[in-house]
Amino acid sequence: MPSFKTGAVVRGETKPVFNGLAFATQDEAAKYGRDLAGRWMLVERIVVEESTDSVNYQWIDGVGLRDVTATAAVN
Repeated sequence: MPSFKTGAVVRGETKPVFNGLAFATQDEAAKYGRDLAGRWMLVERIVVEESTDSVNYQWIDGVGLRDVTATAAVN
């Protein structure tokens, strides 16, 4: 099952950079990207790409990020 990663294109660069976060849906990744762009000063554009990485984060509206790997380890 694919996951979705958020990349940020920052001023002076042409390619996005990605962190280790992978979301279950494209919508979650996009919402995280909008939040990230609102906190970073040099972001010119956010991209969301499909990935083969395992889902490790969830975006919860009104709350923010949740590490699903930590939750799975506790349960």
